[in-house]
Parts: sequence; structure tokens; C-alpha cells
Amino acid sequence: MSETLRPIAHAAQNPDGSWRDPHDLADHLVGVAALAACHARKFGAEDWAHIAGLWHDLGKYRLRFQQYIRKVSGFDAEAHIRGEAGKAPHSTAGAMLACDRFGAAGRVLAYLIAGHHAGLYDWFGGLDARLGSTDSRDELNEALAERPPDEILDHGTFAPNLRAIPGGKEGFALWVRILFSCLVDADFLDTEAYMDEDKAKQRSNWPGVKTLLKQFDSFMACKAVAADPTSVNQLRADILRQCREKAHEAPGLFSLTVPTGGGKTLSSMAFALEHAKRYNKRRIIYVIPYTSIIEQTADIFRDIFGDTVIEHHSNAEADPGHENHKSRLACENWDAPVVVTTNVQFFESLFAAKTSRCRKLHNIVDSVVVLDEAQLLPPEFLQPILDVLNLLTQYYGVTVALSTATQPALATREYFDARNNMRGLDNVREIMSDPDALYRAMERVNVRLPVDWNTPVSWDALASEISQHDSVLVIVNRRKDARELWQRMPEGTMHLSALMCGEHRSQTIRQIKARIKVGITTRVVSTQLVEAGVDVDFPVVYRALAGLDSIAQAAGRCNREGRLAEHDMQGEVVVFVPPQPAPPGLLRKGEDACRSVLHSHTGKPLERTLFARYFENFYHACNLDAQGIGELLKVDGQTLAVNFRTAAERFKLIQDENSAPVIVRYRGFDGNDDKVDELLSTLRKHGPERWLMRKLQRYTVTVHSQEAIKLLSQGDVEEAIPGLYVQVSDWLYHPDLGLNPDGLPQRLTNCIA
Repeated sequence: MSETLRPIAHAAQNPDGSWRDPHDLADHLVGVAALAACHARKFGAEDWAHIAGLWHDLGKYRLRFQQYIRKVSGFDAEAHIRGEAGKAPHSTAGAMLACDRFGAAGRVLAYLIAGHHAGLYDWFGGLDARLGSTDSRDELNEALAERPPDEILDHGTFAPNLRAIPGGKEGFALWVRILFSCLVDADFLDTEAYMDEDKAKQRSNWPGVKTLLKQFDSFMACKAVAADPTSVNQLRADILRQCREKAHEAPGLFSLTVPTGGGKTLSSMAFALEHAKRYNKRRIIYVIPYTSIIEQTADIFRDIFGDTVIEHHSNAEADPGHENHKSRLACENWDAPVVVTTNVQFFESLFAAKTSRCRKLHNIVDSVVVLDEAQLLPPEFLQPILDVLNLLTQYYGVTVALSTATQPALATREYFDARNNMRGLDNVREIMSDPDALYRAMERVNVRLPVDWNTPVSWDALASEISQHDSVLVIVNRRKDARELWQRMPEGTMHLSALMCGEHRSQTIRQIKARIKVGITTRVVSTQLVEAGVDVDFPVVYRALAGLDSIAQAAGRCNREGRLAEHDMQGEVVVFVPPQPAPPGLLRKGEDACRSVLHSHTGKPLERTLFARYFENFYHACNLDAQGIGELLKVDGQTLAVNFRTAAERFKLIQDENSAPVIVRYRGFDGNDDKVDELLSTLRKHGPERWLMRKLQRYTVTVHSQEAIKLLSQGDVEEAIPGLYVQVSDWLYHPDLGLNPDGLPQRLTNCIA
């Protein structure tokens, strides 16, 4: 190749508009190879990653690409440019070379290289067709014709050994995805180092685990001094002690079974930090089921560790108080020491095909993962989740702690119907020395079950009974049920449901806590969103019949701090049969499993031993791999064919095909908050920038797409951008109930005695 067209990978301008020296292509390939190998060394795949890095941009040597990059970048504008001005594909040449050099084993590298921009392909109908095309062969031939340096083409002593893949056939798909993350992250980082040196310098340089543990110890020491000498706080201190001690056991699978209110959040972090220090783990990943509670947990950890904590989920705001440029960069690849994220972000990333989603996977290796509220792992995806957790703990140095008050039955199960068999988590070690004794010691409520399991109570009768209490929480199964009951309750009753935007819910929960603290009459009607991680404390809780785990979580909002013991009292939890059963699906299956366990039970309804029976019944009624993920990711031993892309498309924990987001004009409790109007004004001026859409999520309610279309036809919403609706009608958002498409509700207080 001529000196004028010296092979370059990228071109960029300086702040003054001048062109800096171009990014040499050979330097880029060698740099990516070294960094990818460093990433993969943690799980013994550095040779694979090194070759993938050397060859990932081999197609950029072709003359057509060199002409293209100069034209589109403006760099070297005086060069004699010949050929087409269109795009010049470059990500197949290296994939072709790998297959030529290594035969079928080269297809592993082909998956990585061919997908490093577009994401991992399915084999049949995807990568096989691409590799078999004439254009791809031409791309390789044209690249080789430009005589790339020997240091790039020479694969040295590398001899691919498919027998050494962690987990064998069962582990192949995960291994490829993690190896893919090593390549794409290395490519991003090496490119960024050239394109934006200042941005690159802001990465990493995080404090180590030992420093974090010192900060944690200092925080907990201050907390212990300030804690009231109650029996509950004494039990919490003992739970913390046991977590610290158990952390010295060998890495693997653990369960942390602690009653609600036992301080699991901080105790599990103590376990994670002590374990990370003992076994040189690189980071703590705290995984939470709901975005509605993740901010609360992240704030707790941020009080301890400062901006070392990154909060990565769909609702995370670009708020300078919670996030800075460095933490936003860390969200891209999770290189921070403490990551707080959601089930959706964590597990969908583990099964992803897109580069942006996969990029972080290699940083899960050698980490401690705490799965908070583990009973909420989605049953329809439970089998592939358990499979990936087994692989991570057995082959990738990951320690997993399942933290919950209602430990699910996740061990291997065989049923009469083999289709329902479960490949579970075996050799899970419990952190608490005597969970049964702990549950007895932390018993703070009496649970009253229905006298007649088949006779529902009317909303009118229930409202009349509940209204006799000055401080009471009622939890129902559906948003419609919450509205029906709220309408019948006295003035001042508060409401919580997913029809309220995130900002509205957060403000309401803060107000509830403030009212309880000063003893103001507080009656709350809520859906189950209040059950996980919302630290409210009522003397009386009513719970509509549901899964046994939901009843236990509801009980965790009752006499949470044990203060009623001062009056020789316990909290009261009342389970009632609602007017309408739970809708068909998981809620109904949970309700049925609960009936089967409790109907003839004469002991205490929340005995810890009941939960294993409940979850066995519940899981047996579910299809634990409803989307067939396991079959899609099964590798063909001859062709190495895997359906990476199809599996990723199907592995969606939240199915949103028939849902639509509506931005609501919530103005705060005083009605004077104009923040959402300011954000909408920015949206109209500048369009859907990422930071803006993240902020607007705090003011978004999701409805069925048919409901959104109906509101649009009525003129109650407008479509700001395709698929995103904005409230227009003033009456559409109720200050207590949230989005209210059926019109202003009428209070039906005449039924209350």
C-alpha cells in the first residue's frame, strides 16, 4: 500500500479542528489483542482473545476501506481517492481467515470477529450465510492483497482446543459470550484512548476492596453506637457477625436466609466485602429485582462508599448528585468495584448478543454477586438462569449469595413429568448457623388466615373493617383492586401502584414514612410493589390471598422494628380472599400453591419449612424455560451452531411488545413542580437524547398499547416521538391514583360504618 494510504484504523480532530496523527491500524490491532487477552486471562482464554483482537479489523487493510475512512472523516482530503464513496465492510475478513486457518474451530473466532459491531449472530441463516458469500471472500482477498504485517497474520503457536472450554457443550454459549465481551470492550477502550484521551483517563482508578471494607467497618461501627438496644437490633448484630465469619469459606454458592427486617442489605454487603478481600475478588455486584427499590439500596451504599458505587438500570438518572462522568463510563463495562443493578440488566446482559450489552460480561468474572430477594427470580426463565449461575460459580470464579427471607427451592428437582425437571443449584451453603432459631427469635406478627378459603370478602366490608385502624397497610394483587378499595376508604387514605410514575411513588413512600414516624393516622392501599425493599412499619397489615412468599413479604412490613414488644403485643397480619381471584398466570399459580400448602396446615402459616414445599409446588406448575432458551443455546458439536441472536431476543424478563410508555405531567404534592414540563420542552427542542430519556423515565407510566391508542384517539395524549406518548388532558393524571384513563373516581365512603 502506498505511503499516502498508510493503513489507519481511525481519524480524529483536535479541539481546534486540526487533524491529529491517524490511529495506525497495526497499532490498533496489537493494542486490542493485548487488552482482550488481559481480559480473558482471568478464565484461561487469553490465546483465543489475542487472535480475535489481532484479526478483528483485518478488513480495514483493504484499499476500499482506507479510501472510505479518509473520505468520511475528512482526513487527508487531498489524497487521490478512487473507487466508491459508500461504506466498506471490514468485520468479515478476520472471521474468514480464522475459518481458513483453523477449520471448524475457527468458527469460534468467526462469531467474535464478525459480530464485533453488529453483535453475535445465529449460525444458520446468519453467520454461515455471511461466511459463505462471495463478498466476504473478496473482502479477505482484498485485505491480504495489501500485505498486512507478519505480526498481524502470524498466529504463532495458537492451536484451538475445544475440549478445554469451561463446562463443555453446556458451557460453550456462555464462554463465547464472555470471550466476545473481552474483544468488544478491548476494541472500545483502545479506540477511545485514541479518539478521546481525556475520557479514557477518567476510567478505572477505583479504590480497592480493602479500602471499601475499611469504609464499611467505620460506617457500621457508627451505626452500632447509634442503634437502640432493642432485641431486633441485637439479632441484626448477630446476623452481621455470622455473615462476616462465613465469608471466609471457599467461593461458590451461598444462601442468606434472614427474616424481613433482619438487616440483610448491610449484612450481605459485609459478607461480599469480606469474601472479596479473602479471595481477591474484583467487585461486588448487587442485583435487585425492581427499579422501584434500587435507588433506595444504591443510596444506602453511596452513603458508605461515595461515588465508588455505580447504579446501572433503566431508570438511573444523569443526576450530578448520584452520577458523574466517571460512573457513567463505568456503566458501559462495569469496571467499578460496587455495581448496583437489576435482575433485568444483569441476566439479560448474560444472555445478550449486542455489543453494548455484552461488553460488561468479562467484568462479572471473579466477582461476588448478591441476588437480593432471590425468590423473585422469574419462573419462566428460571432454568436458563440457574444454568448460567452454575457455570459462573464453577468456572468463572464468581461467588453468588441468594439473599431473601423466603428462600426459594432451587436445588435440583425430578418430578413424575420429566418435562418439569429442574437442573438446580447444588451445594448451596447457608450463611446463618440456625435459620429456624433466627425465625423464632424474630417472630413479630400473628398471621390470621381466612376462615373460609372459598368465600371472598366484598370491598365494602373490607373497607369498613380496615377503616377501624388508624395505621394500616392493605396489599392487593391488581391495580384495579387497589383503586376499587381506595375509593371506599376514608379521606386521606394513601395509594400506591404502578399507575403512578416513579417520582410520584417515591414521594408517596417518603410521606408515608414521615407520617408513621410522628404518629399521624396513615392508611395505605397498595399493590405488591410495596413488598420488596420498601422499609415501612405498620402495626396492622392486610394481604389479599397470594403466593406464600408474598404473604411473608407483606408480613415484613408489619411490626418491622419490633417496637410493639414494649407493649407486650405483636403485629397483626390478616390474609383475606379478595372479591376477584388473581388473573391467570404466575399470580394465580402462586395463589394455588399457597392454598395447597396452607389449607390443611395447623401450625404457624409462615414457618420457614413451608417455603420449600410452596416453591416446589409453584415451580412444578410453571414452565421454567418458556422461551426455549436452553435449546436455542445448545451447541451442535459438528458445526458449532448456536442461536445467539434469537436467544437474546427471546430472553426478555419484561415483555413489552404490547405496552406503551406515557409521560405524565406529575407536579409533586404541592402541584408546583415544573420539572417534567422543562424536560418535555427540551425533548421538543433537541429530540430523544439518552440522558433526557433517562430523566423522563421518572415521569413515565406503562400502559397496554391499546389503551395508549384509545387515549390518543380521544386527544388525551399526543405522540411526542414514535411509540412515546405524552399526557395532554389535565384530568388524566390523578394526584392520588396516578394515570386515570377511566376519569375522576368518586369516593364511595357511604359504605363505611
